Amino acid sequence: MFHRIRRRAKQSEEHRRFAELSARLQDQVPPGIGVPPADPQPIEQTATVDDFLPPDLRVPSHDQVAGTMMPWKQPFVLDGAMVACVECGAYRDWLILSTRGQIWLRCPSGHQQREGRLDPAWFNRNRGPTDATHATFEDCLRHLGH
Repeated sequence: MFHRIRRRAKQSEEHRRFAELSARLQDQVPPGIGVPPADPQPIEQTATVDDFLPPDLRVPSHDQVAGTMMPWKQPFVLDGAMVACVECGAYRDWLILSTRGQIWLRCPSGHQQREGRLDPAWFNRNRGPTDATHATFEDCLRHLGH
């Protein structure tokens, strides 16, 4: 019971000191309040630097490209079955094309077939970095050796 009385006495002493301090500071104003601001100093003009890459190092964004492709040299296995060209039966050395949200497989003979079991997310996970951009589909085929 005595500890409650001591605690109340201590709190009342703290309240009394806080009230005295507040009364003393009541009419004081912090420095800088009510004083007109100083004229701003003129800022030196610095040369603006273009922080973008030079045009020859820029890669077009995904909405500026009609599609992307990557080579797939080994046999292509989906759902436990090896994928083969429906026209010639080739099963390796594919080009995998991603365009308009679809995935297409192109065999070495030039036959193309849509692969519905794959999506652009799979393509993006498995492709490597882009090493070149080409203006036409044929230029890209030549670049990849087809």
